[in-house]
Amino acid sequence: MGEETTTATIQESDVSDETLSNLLHEERHFDPPAELAKNANVTADAYAEADRDRLAFWGKQAERISWAQPFDEVLDWSNPPFAKWFVGGRLNAAYNCVDRHVEAGNGDRVAYHWVGEPEGDTRDITYADLKDQVSQAANALTELGVQTGDRVAIYMPMIPETVVAMLACARIGAPHTVVFGGFSSTALSDRIQDCDARVVITADGGYRRGAASALKPAVDEALQKCPDVRNVLVVKRTGQDVEWTEGRDLWWDDVVGRQSVEHAPEAFDAEHPLYVMYTSGTTGKPKGILHTTGGYLVGTSYTHWSVFDLKDDDVFWTAADIGWVTGHSYIVYGPLANGATSVMYEGTPDTPHKGRWWDIVEQYKVTLLYCAPTAIRTFMKWGSEIPAKADLSSLRILGSVGEPINPEAYMWYRETIGGGRCPVVDTWWQTETGQLMISPLPGVTSGKPGSAMKALPGISAVVVDDDGKPVEPGSGGYLTLTEPWPAMLRTIWGDDERYRDTYWSRFKGLYFAGDGAKLDEDGDIWLLGRVDDVMNVSGHRLSTTEIESALVSHPKVAEAAVVGAKDADTGQAVCAFVILREAAGDGGDDIVKELRDHVANEIGKIARPRQIMVVPELPKTRSGKIMRRLLRDVAENREVGDVTTLADSTVMDLISDNLKSGSADED
Repeated sequence: MGEETTTATIQESDVSDETLSNLLHEERHFDPPAELAKNANVTADAYAEADRDRLAFWGKQAERISWAQPFDEVLDWSNPPFAKWFVGGRLNAAYNCVDRHVEAGNGDRVAYHWVGEPEGDTRDITYADLKDQVSQAANALTELGVQTGDRVAIYMPMIPETVVAMLACARIGAPHTVVFGGFSSTALSDRIQDCDARVVITADGGYRRGAASALKPAVDEALQKCPDVRNVLVVKRTGQDVEWTEGRDLWWDDVVGRQSVEHAPEAFDAEHPLYVMYTSGTTGKPKGILHTTGGYLVGTSYTHWSVFDLKDDDVFWTAADIGWVTGHSYIVYGPLANGATSVMYEGTPDTPHKGRWWDIVEQYKVTLLYCAPTAIRTFMKWGSEIPAKADLSSLRILGSVGEPINPEAYMWYRETIGGGRCPVVDTWWQTETGQLMISPLPGVTSGKPGSAMKALPGISAVVVDDDGKPVEPGSGGYLTLTEPWPAMLRTIWGDDERYRDTYWSRFKGLYFAGDGAKLDEDGDIWLLGRVDDVMNVSGHRLSTTEIESALVSHPKVAEAAVVGAKDADTGQAVCAFVILREAAGDGGDDIVKELRDHVANEIGKIARPRQIMVVPELPKTRSGKIMRRLLRDVAENREVGDVTTLADSTVMDLISDNLKSGSADED
């Protein structure tokens, strides 16, 4: 997406004929279990209700939230694409997520069963506990001079204090920006600078694959470029030694621990900024996606309640990191606004053994599990005998998020994890949408392996062709949204023009999501992945431009091009083609390893290329644009497509000959 991609089209190389024909012949359907359908939170009537009066429908859903001052108008769309939802209403996100449940007599209910990676390291945190801790943290931030509207950066592992920090920011009206703990110091400093955060909350480290993984050193390095940061609050998680800057660095326990557990939350306008989340764009500069308070809470709480058919006795587990939007919407704000009990796990699925997830499901009697197809495919590879050792009978609904789920993984998830009885809700949404947009409703929809099915009630999604016209069933095109929705992004932080150009310029009056999609013969939606230069690796969006910039910053690299190639485990994998400087020699294994490590250091391990192919030249058009479509053909071992638009049509032969001589590395 972005102005660089407004002319993007789905190439045959991106969406293969084989993929389309597979979609056409999926005839398996799974009806909702009778008992679930009988007692479902949402029935088929919801679609008709929303179609009759969409705004009245969302006005009714807003009753799920406590308003300090009622709203006067559901939606102000007088200045598109800038929406205002629940105009005139005032509320506090932290009050909605914590205090009101305590006031309702549910303070003893567990908000989180927290599971640390080291076995036996667990905490149960009730809503009353959470209220006290959030109040203390809010008082601490106020003491440190954080005021309404100030931004706070959070760079944390998956520990309860991460949630406390987010809610404390929301409580005092200070927008937070959470940076995934796997990102590098450069990525962290870029984000701190872009939103001008003056306080950073972090930890000494977290546990990852059985060892303490440091976080504080990356903060120290990032802050060399961020002189305006005045304080760093540090949670002691691992006890490892850390560098310390007196006056700037403060231990969380010292500052937060001595605060009062009483704090009166202030009500803010429904459009008050709640958080900024950075996501990859097609330029090297990440986009700061701004979400505001009222619409976001309504959208996330309603979709969490409806798509997962949430009941009072459910135990909900989103197996994602809080650093991504899935964690914001469905570990923190959605579940807490609903007063749900959730599981939160710090570590990896294979530590200390490959059955760790299933032990957690059994121990806490998890009923609703939400995870990425990447994880499901990994479990498939490890074998069905591992989950078979655990009692998974508590599960009743399974969810999939982050990328399209292939039918094979869907069936394995349903049969092996869900025992053939659990509906699978294959959900589509984005950082930008804030809330679930397309998904089966488990008590209404017959599930179809690999399809996200239909837009949820109150959401309007249409697959269009190059001219922005709706396609017929059986055809592919671009996924667009035709009406505003409550949790939608309001802008790109500090750049309204980029917001307009990125999301609203490709098709007049339509939000273009950047994903290709197909309508099957039944009119159900299948997501086909990105149509721009953003890759989806294990459900995480990575910019080709950002990785290319990292490669070119290495002194041995003259030029680089990066593509996302299909990968059985991660959905897409990063494949890089580089031209080396003469001084680098012929590009042996050592240089390839050096470049892969360099990318991991610059951006984060998630961006480390699966392959780096050293080539003599890159395929370019006469205007100098790199033809990534052809490179994707090479990366996916396909016959190379049409080369007539290249300035030099022999380049692809050169690349092929070079690769046959063995200058690629893969692990």
